Amino acid sequence: MIIYVTGGVRSGKSRFAMDLALRKSASPVYVATSKIWDEDFAERVKRHRDERGPEWTSLESERDIHLLPLAGKVAVIDCVTLWLANLFAASEYDVEKSLAAFKTEVDALAAIDATLIIISNEIGMGVHAETAAGRKFTDLQGWANQYVAAAAQEAILMVSGLPLTLKSIS
Repeated sequence: MIIYVTGGVRSGKSRFAMDLALRKSASPVYVATSKIWDEDFAERVKRHRDERGPEWTSLESERDIHLLPLAGKVAVIDCVTLWLANLFAASEYDVEKSLAAFKTEVDALAAIDATLIIISNEIGMGVHAETAAGRKFTDLQGWANQYVAAAAQEAILMVSGLPLTLKSIS
C-alpha cells in the first residue's frame, strides 16, 4: 500500500507522515533519500533525526529504494524531491531517463507487501525556476508526483499543517 503525502515546504508533511506511521506500527522505518549537500542541509537532517525516537529504524539510500528491506514494514520515504534529484543527476539531467527510472522504482515499491508513506514536495506551486535546469526539474517533479499519486491508495495534500484528503481507496 502506498500513501502519498505532498505539500509545500514546511507544510507539515514529515510530521504528518511520521505520526501516521507511528499509528500504524510500533516500530516504523524511516527512509532518508538525501545526500548531505552543505552545512545548512546537514543541520536540517540532524533536526529530522533528533525528532525520531528509538522506535524508528533509519535507512538511507539515494536511489534503489525498492532494494531496501521494507517487506512487512510501515515505512516513511522522505522524500521524492531529493530521491528524484539523485536520479536526475545520475542520468546527467535527462528528464525522460530520470522519470523512467523513478517509475520503475515506484512500480517495484508498489509490489512490496508493506505500507509505504511517500512524501513529496509540490515545487511547481512555488516560485518559477530561474534556470533552464530548474524548470526541467520542476516539470520532472510534477510528472513524478502525478505517477506516485496515481499508484497510491491514499493521497494527502498538506496545507498550513492541515491534511486535505485528495484520494482514498478503501
